[in-house]
Amino acid sequence: MVMYAHSALAATANMDEKLPNWDLSSLYSATDAPEIKADVEKARNTAKAFARCYADKIENISADELLTAITEYEKLSDLLGKLGSYAQLIYASNMTDPQSASFYQNISEELTDISTQTLFFTLAINRIDDAVLAKLLAESSALAKYQPWLRDVRALRPYQLADELEKLLHEKSITGHAAWSRLFDETLAQMKFPLDGKKLSSAEILDLLSSPDGEMRRKAAKVFGKKLGEQIHVFALITNIIAKDKAIEDNWRKFPLPISSRNVANQVEDEVVSALLDTVKRNYSNLSHRYYKFKAGWLGKEKLEYWDRNAPLPQDDDSKYSWEEAKSTVLDAYGAFSPRLQAIGKRFFDENWIDVPVRPGKSPGAFAHPTVPSAHPYLLLNYQGKTRDVMTLAHELGHGVHQVLSAKQGALMADTPLTLAETASVFGEQLVFQNILANEKNPARRRILIAGKVEDMLNTVVRQTAFCEFERVVHEQRKKGELTSEALGKIWMKVQKDSLGSAFNFSREYRNYWAYVPHFIHTPFYVYAYAFGDCLVNALYATYLKEKAAGNAASFEQKYLTMLEAGGTLRHKELLAPFNIDITKPDFWQQGLDIISGYIDELVA
Repeated sequence: MVMYAHSALAATANMDEKLPNWDLSSLYSATDAPEIKADVEKARNTAKAFARCYADKIENISADELLTAITEYEKLSDLLGKLGSYAQLIYASNMTDPQSASFYQNISEELTDISTQTLFFTLAINRIDDAVLAKLLAESSALAKYQPWLRDVRALRPYQLADELEKLLHEKSITGHAAWSRLFDETLAQMKFPLDGKKLSSAEILDLLSSPDGEMRRKAAKVFGKKLGEQIHVFALITNIIAKDKAIEDNWRKFPLPISSRNVANQVEDEVVSALLDTVKRNYSNLSHRYYKFKAGWLGKEKLEYWDRNAPLPQDDDSKYSWEEAKSTVLDAYGAFSPRLQAIGKRFFDENWIDVPVRPGKSPGAFAHPTVPSAHPYLLLNYQGKTRDVMTLAHELGHGVHQVLSAKQGALMADTPLTLAETASVFGEQLVFQNILANEKNPARRRILIAGKVEDMLNTVVRQTAFCEFERVVHEQRKKGELTSEALGKIWMKVQKDSLGSAFNFSREYRNYWAYVPHFIHTPFYVYAYAFGDCLVNALYATYLKEKAAGNAASFEQKYLTMLEAGGTLRHKELLAPFNIDITKPDFWQQGLDIISGYIDELVA
């Protein structure tokens, strides 16, 4: 990834500073804290009492009784979420620690058992007749508050199975998808990649693929692909099981396409997602193919090697951001747009809500975990001082402030669909990039910054669309039988060549690179949300610039904050209406991609 070095930064930032770890005591003080055992017992007793009180009564319930039931269910959901969040965060801190893994598994099993007691509730809600439910909502304004949650629960009505089958699937999830996801995480976390006498984690060796030293990039890429190949049978088995497991459930629920269940969860229509993906694929040649040919020439090469994709460009220095510099860069950009966003973001640093350094066994990559509304979110990074790490901080902090703002909606309605969840994170990245660009007066450096932004957008839009196409083909072909690692590699190579174009040479070990992408395992078809969010943010940011030019920046800020505060209460059409944005228009996605094309035009010119 290209460096976005801020002109005000020192060229040799101190990377020996002590990086902060998160403080999870807002949830629990330790894995053996007596409060954990007490909360598990409280949750179990509450769930049993809830079942005794409401089982077989929901379909003939009064408005006041339904309101009471939902509020009790919400309190229980918050408690279960608190326990589960703590276990997940402890596990992510060190996936190779047997005690952490055991704690995570034990808590997960407890929560599955407890939530089985209350599974009847949403199933029964879906059996209430539409007219009856409408009458109940009309009778109680307090109950009407929960209409968005009821709407989302009932979106699954066409795909709901018999209660006993739903209970079986729920109970077996802990030994099904969840177990294979855990095997994936622990396999990758335990892998070490030997390079120049050191044994690196996946996060550390992937970081070297953006090294300014071409030979270092080559060695890192070769080692990473080779070591993935040594475990490729495990990753192929996991991928096949996940795909088959999903196909079985999709078939029972009668989802028309493998991606359909994700679209329902994201509250977006199949046609809208298809329009997005098809539009991006039609633009491959004008975007990634064109840019990487340009980059090859800029680097003085006829063709790029695959490990050159994120290579720094000429004239780009190798300066690093210290953690304090990264913090000020991101918070200053947030503050220039919205003092309120900046104030919320500052709490993540001041109150140790971020786990920053690279550690052995730590979950690779980065994430923002919302935990529960009664607590606060946490961020996980693997910070190594590069500009892409600063942009990752901007991205995850966008998620974090969104989660803080939406917490007011409560445990049942705070969560946002993935497609809209990526809006705040990508918008945060855009704020930071534009702030850095505005402060850079050197034309050569500005060119580097724009090129870096193009690469970020290609990684977000084109690369993630190619990932989604890989998943689509894998899930479709898996219906015909188990896929060998060679077959998976061939699918991977085709979607990579289609999306990146003829500017690259691909060595054989690159066939293994599909194996390290966690989204394929944890959340199938998650990846298109990144492309969705990037194109949407392009439109949103363009609207902001128009409003700002017209002197209406404060009005836009308030509308933006209101959108984030809405959490999952509104659908995308309702959320975006105040900005005059309609993603169902045929040319909407093309307008977003034209912004990327415009940046490339500027570079080529």
